Amino acid sequence: MWEASSAVGPVVVTADEFDPAAATLTTRVNGEVRQQDSTGDLVFGPAELVAYLSTIITLEPGDLILSGTPAGVGMADERWLAPGDEVSVEISGIGAISNRIGAGEFI
Repeated sequence: MWEASSAVGPVVVTADEFDPAAATLTTRVNGEVRQQDSTGDLVFGPAELVAYLSTIITLEPGDLILSGTPAGVGMADERWLAPGDEVSVEISGIGAISNRIGAGEFI
């Protein structure tokens, strides 16, 4: 399941190419905005996440750290994804990626 649910892309940027305090994360389902928030509102910033996780596990170059999500999905509003839905996630200044939920996959 996880191998098919953590799409990454279309680009990866380095810390000097991205200001996490100034970007906006927008998630759309079938074109409807479901989430939108500033990356500056993260509970724990990237440096804090890396520092903490490195006390638990060995981090290697190229490792990805995936964290939480803004309000607006799942149990908070009980609007679940269904087969055929298209989910698009965009981070301003980086790009967007879209994926369609396949048959038999409910999230």
